[in-house]
Amino acid sequence: MRRRYFIQKTALASGTLSMTGFSVFGHTSRKSPAHHFQLNYAPHIGMFRESAGEDPIAQLHFMADEGFTAFEDNEMAQRSVSMQKAMAAVMKERGLSMGVFVAHKIYWDSPNLASGDKDKREEFLEHIRNAVEVAKRVGAKWMTVVPGHRDLNLQMGYQTSHVITTLKQASAILEPHGLIMVLEPLNFRDHPGLFLTDSPQAYQICKAVDSPSCKILFDIYHQQIQEGNLIPNIEACWDEIAYFQLGDNPGRKEPTSGEINYKNVLKFINDKGYKGILGMEHGNSLEGKAGERAVIDAYKKVDPVS
Repeated sequence: MRRRYFIQKTALASGTLSMTGFSVFGHTSRKSPAHHFQLNYAPHIGMFRESAGEDPIAQLHFMADEGFTAFEDNEMAQRSVSMQKAMAAVMKERGLSMGVFVAHKIYWDSPNLASGDKDKREEFLEHIRNAVEVAKRVGAKWMTVVPGHRDLNLQMGYQTSHVITTLKQASAILEPHGLIMVLEPLNFRDHPGLFLTDSPQAYQICKAVDSPSCKILFDIYHQQIQEGNLIPNIEACWDEIAYFQLGDNPGRKEPTSGEINYKNVLKFINDKGYKGILGMEHGNSLEGKAGERAVIDAYKKVDPVS
């Protein structure tokens, strides 16, 4: 989840409803989607800016026009309330489901949840409380959680205990609202030193937290680098996976641009009966409109046949 490198903040991140009202409500007709995808792929803001322009509202309409049925936005919690409401209105109008947004401040270089520090724990829990309001506003069900950096002064068992304790408290906040935080293991190469890296580790933590509000975000790009053996590892922790994210390796671009056999992996996920969202959390291998069209075409190639 190398958000700081390929998730681009838009100039309208703090925009107002008056700036986008026409594009939300001004269109009285929409063309039929250009394609029907078997799985619920979710592009992110910025992925189609060359084709749709910088306005997030216009980008949502473009996604729906191309046949996508979901959307994710790591930056949603940082957007203005008016923009969140405007985007939610378009999602409702166009039948787009909301995918993940990042629920809290992520500590990339210093320990927070693993440390057991009570102030850091309360900061995290306050972010989760705020994320509940964002989720209600935009119709989200899932939110991304990254436990942060390892605490090098503590043995792993203590760190794991601290993380589990915090996540149990966060689950108690989320459960009454039917919301789910999805824990994302991240690879050692892009994010060295983080606490959560492996799918078995995430599985162990989710089993210990034992809550419907604490599940796994299985990012196929990260786990290809971290552990490989993708289909067996997905199978092994299937009952704790609530969300997938995609990206090929090397390069973290669209499927078919790298080494991962996405046609087989997605067929496996589809055959398992997965009905959730698969976030397109990657860059484009080619620049410009041609590169954006290549992304869409790649998903048509790897999408399972119904």
